[in-house]
Amino acid sequence: MNTDLTILGIALGLGLLAGLQKERGRARIAGIRTFGLITVFGAICGLLSGQFDSEWLIVAGLLSIASLMTVANILQKNDPKPDIGQTTEIAALVMFGVGCYLAVGNLVAGIVIGAVVAILLYLKEFFAHHISQLDEKDFDAIMVFVATSLVILPILPTEKFGPYNVLSLKEIWLMVVLIVGISVTGYFAYKWLGKKVGTGLSGILGGLISSTATTVTFARQSKESETSYLLSAFIIVAASAVSFFRIILEVVVVAPGYISIVIPPLLAVASIIGVISLLLFFKSNKIQNESVHDPKNPAQFKTALIFALLYGVILLLIAFVKDSFGSQGLYVVSFISGLTDMDAITLSLANTMNEGQILPENGWKYILVAGLSNLMFKGGMVFVLGHKRLTRIVMPIFGATLICGILVIIFW
Repeated sequence: MNTDLTILGIALGLGLLAGLQKERGRARIAGIRTFGLITVFGAICGLLSGQFDSEWLIVAGLLSIASLMTVANILQKNDPKPDIGQTTEIAALVMFGVGCYLAVGNLVAGIVIGAVVAILLYLKEFFAHHISQLDEKDFDAIMVFVATSLVILPILPTEKFGPYNVLSLKEIWLMVVLIVGISVTGYFAYKWLGKKVGTGLSGILGGLISSTATTVTFARQSKESETSYLLSAFIIVAASAVSFFRIILEVVVVAPGYISIVIPPLLAVASIIGVISLLLFFKSNKIQNESVHDPKNPAQFKTALIFALLYGVILLLIAFVKDSFGSQGLYVVSFISGLTDMDAITLSLANTMNEGQILPENGWKYILVAGLSNLMFKGGMVFVLGHKRLTRIVMPIFGATLICGILVIIFW
């Protein structure tokens, strides 16, 4: 009895929560009371179906709700401003299903589903506003992420193959999904929040997309005016700091069992360049008055395939070098791989640590070498493409970070 009352109480609460959002939107067919009753009705149907061992009671209840919604729509056809959307009707059917599921399924899952429905109803204006602002490249980014994560990933085999038996299509593509997900998140955060939070912080978000691309873009921009080098210096340093925090995030996701060993030295170096970028931000009082370019779409299928190929090659290279030259040879692999892409080598090394092929005490050193190598490459881009004033600011900062990183590798 207590369990039944609990189920009915939760159903009522979830129904009222969903109905509150429709009441707020002045829905004409169903409001807060109707949604509460529909969800409770669903729970009663679920409980009765268990008592009488008959799923047809749930079917009958669903048909009843659908019929009532149909009648309500027919009655409002002569209304001068009819509500022609289907959200209310679908939400009512879903909440009836939530009520049934609370009675016959997993209680926690039912609560989560009901809460998600309420949130979706609440975010109506948010979705309407932001979706209207999406352009073609935004939809491309979303569709590429959907294709990589929900279409391709589930059908790939998990078996390992190839030389040294280190390649797995599912594992390789899972890393692609991780990187595309991080880049797309940074892209939309940059697009939607960048101009609101200020130009300086939008540069930090650019580091989530690609610190190398950000460096090249703003090194060139530093020559456009006498003041833009100040903006470019901060954003380049901040994006590089974010790239270190990004590889920390990748290690946390892929190799969570080694966080206590791998993360502290990486975090030490990331904190150094992060603090320097923060000081540079406060030193420059013109950053917020400059404009930044909209970011390019980071999620392209061609780019995903190239990353997958690069990741697989690095996995093979790590296995080959370790087998032929021992662990010391991995420093060379890390340095070369990190010149243009830190993600592939970081994820490869994290997975290699997971499989016990390298010690985490050494793994973080290889990852840090790749990060320092990438920093050197970006410093070269600043020297070649940037304003001389930009070079005089950025190069000492990158140099100090490199020295600190080397000292961490030697003495940590």
